[in-house]
Amino acid sequence: MKIVMLNGQNHKGSSYTIGKKIIDKIDGEKEVREFFFPKDLNHFCIGCYNCIEDGTSCPFYDEKKVILDALYEADIIIATTPTYCMHVSAPFKAFIDLTFDNWMVHRPVKSMFYKKAVVVSTSAGSSPKNAMKEIEDALFNMGVPSITKYGLSVQAMNWEEISDKKKAMIDKKTTRISQKLSKGNKPGIGIKTKIVFNFMGFLQRSGMGSSPVEYDYWENQGWFNGKRPWKN
Repeated sequence: MKIVMLNGQNHKGSSYTIGKKIIDKIDGEKEVREFFFPKDLNHFCIGCYNCIEDGTSCPFYDEKKVILDALYEADIIIATTPTYCMHVSAPFKAFIDLTFDNWMVHRPVKSMFYKKAVVVSTSAGSSPKNAMKEIEDALFNMGVPSITKYGLSVQAMNWEEISDKKKAMIDKKTTRISQKLSKGNKPGIGIKTKIVFNFMGFLQRSGMGSSPVEYDYWENQGWFNGKRPWKN
């Protein structure tokens, strides 16, 4: 089983620790790759739109490619971020901005429709809801059909300061999540994904996409003729 862990900060804090616990509890042999933002992608999107015409033309393509190739090959994605000012960390948001050309509205990648993902976020006080939602939205728009969220206010500045009671609760929750991930079943495609994909296909087929390159991409995939990325 191949697992990719995306972390919204360089240090290994509470969100990272919880994500790692989930990975460690997953049954079977695992090949795990970890990426940390900003260490592994220290750039912001500059709005050049080069990626719309050619994904390899992004000025930061070489660094992105290493991460995206790992995502495409993974079975499971674990995304963690601290909650900063009630939202996702800036480095993780930068990663989202730099990969939007792989969303369903542009040029989605078939393998993303076969993955399971978990989004983890902790906060010292405020709700982590917004931080998780931003990553969930990005993964959904990339085609990921199964996304589990786990967020909580730990009332602490680091893992060591979290109360034993909350750590026991975290242990139970991470066990349940890992048990779900350990099942080898293929995730089902929800009606929301089908509706969004079909609508984006309508826009592309009608010439309302962002570029002719996208039209050609959809046509070459056979998606104008009834094929779907989640079907063999």
